[in-house]
Amino acid sequence: MWRISPRCLLVSCLLFPSISGVFSSMHVILSSIELFSIHELLSPKPTIYFSCQGEKKIILPDLKEKHFLYKFKGVESWQPLVELPDKKCKRCGFYELDHVKSDDVFDEWELCPDEFHEGIYVYFKEKEFNATFKCSDCTDSVGSANPNPSVDKKLNLTMAILVGVLTSLVTSAAIFGLFKYWQKRKREQNHARFLKLFDEGDDIDDELEL
Repeated sequence: MWRISPRCLLVSCLLFPSISGVFSSMHVILSSIELFSIHELLSPKPTIYFSCQGEKKIILPDLKEKHFLYKFKGVESWQPLVELPDKKCKRCGFYELDHVKSDDVFDEWELCPDEFHEGIYVYFKEKEFNATFKCSDCTDSVGSANPNPSVDKKLNLTMAILVGVLTSLVTSAAIFGLFKYWQKRKREQNHARFLKLFDEGDDIDDELEL
């Protein structure tokens, strides 16, 4: 019967979590894609594939036409496209097979797990394609951060407008209050001056009577 020493048990407890973190991976599937161009114009049926650096080509047999939105369920025979290691990116891209010269490149980019927000990642390349990827185990690095920075900009602009309007209202109210206070003080001063003149007039009448 094998006996495990406490020291070995402690070492295994420290190593196994780190090893599992290294080998943990996340499956990325292609949810939808629309091609904006076909590079091989003479080929009636182009061969489009997806590949990451140093890995095999994933042929996408359904992609034959441009300006058509292809949607996938994620259970196709060629899915998933790639497995991403935890907190690591892979250099990937879409390509078109060329039998004469080197394959045509739609685009290459760094596919990272922290770019998925709630398991969804959209990549757009002007004049080439628009693709949506899914990865249920991939999460963005900031958690609840807004994936759309334009929303934050609009919110900040709205807040700035509200603050400006409130500041203008407060300033206008303060100016109006000062004006009304000045009018009141002016009336009080005029009334006091009138009473003083009236008292002085009584004194003059008394002197004339005398």
